Amino acid sequence: MIFGVPKEVRPFEYRVGLTPATVDNLVRAGHQVYVEKSAGLNAGFRDRDYEAVGAKILYNASETWGRSDVIVKVARPTEEEYVRFRKGQTLLSFLHLAVASSDLLEALRENEITAIAYETIETGDGRTPVLLTTSEVAGRLAPIIAGQLLESSSGGRGILLSGIPGAPPAAVVVIGAGVLGSNAARAFYSLGAEVTVLDQSIAALQRIDTLFHGHVATMVANPYNIAKAVSFADVLVCAVAVPGGRAPILVTRTMLQSMRPRAVIIDFSINSGGCVETSRPTTLATPSYMEEGIIHYCVPNAPAMVSRTASYALSNSVLPYLLAIGQHGIPTVFEVVPELRRGVNLLDGKLTHPGVANALGVDVELTL
Repeated sequence: MIFGVPKEVRPFEYRVGLTPATVDNLVRAGHQVYVEKSAGLNAGFRDRDYEAVGAKILYNASETWGRSDVIVKVARPTEEEYVRFRKGQTLLSFLHLAVASSDLLEALRENEITAIAYETIETGDGRTPVLLTTSEVAGRLAPIIAGQLLESSSGGRGILLSGIPGAPPAAVVVIGAGVLGSNAARAFYSLGAEVTVLDQSIAALQRIDTLFHGHVATMVANPYNIAKAVSFADVLVCAVAVPGGRAPILVTRTMLQSMRPRAVIIDFSINSGGCVETSRPTTLATPSYMEEGIIHYCVPNAPAMVSRTASYALSNSVLPYLLAIGQHGIPTVFEVVPELRRGVNLLDGKLTHPGVANALGVDVELTL
């Protein structure tokens, strides 16, 4: 099997699809790996690092796409990459088709691409193993982001997350007790912030209570409790996702009007459209904006801030699936690895994922 790693072209995307360590595993398994020149440079991986483990460096994107059976990316393809699709190719990437441009779906269909979205690879018990690692990175970044935005020089409330004797810590509210929310809660709690976690699942809240030995407050995520928690938050972290679908709007503009002035919202759900009514995507160049007197941080690829760590996390989690694809091929691998089958959004250009189809308001074209 020939795997290709193109350089990411989406602005401010510093991660790379495969690290040299993962490439080494693929090469040892008998596969060929092509890496576009400088693809890993922004994550601290040099071309010679890839060559040392048996990869071949190609000098332009067109050659990398054109010579590879399986393309391994991070961010969903941009318009300039559509023309590089090869008929019948397999693509692995974060896609979030429910909120992507319709042009991307059309290009995938026209080129009969088998598109596997990292965010929809799902095990039988509901875990999303590839998204999980990215969520860990994002959650642990949350206090770093929040701490900077709370600074007076950033227009924030001028609050130290931990507080000091005689001055209380910041009140942090996390909506969503999944992997991202749990890691965010852990990171804020470790710094001494006052943390409250909301989720619809009592079982998830029980896990949080056990994890923090009762030192983190928990609330059921219904509209009444969300409005109440938002009103006392210095920092609000949104960590809600629907695999393949659009995130629900849980925090309304009216709720924001009750927040403390210059409080901070970090909407990590922005990848799926955001769960705050006033959220809109930003970039690492201009990551935040003010609306209703509240600072909003809505960067879809926040883990790219720590591109080396994030590339390791993503690459490590996707490696078992790449080895399975290399061993069994498409589409046989989908019978052998059920969670990979659940990750397929399109097979040979035909829409297969019920969640994506439902979010787009169309019918599934092929059932796997």
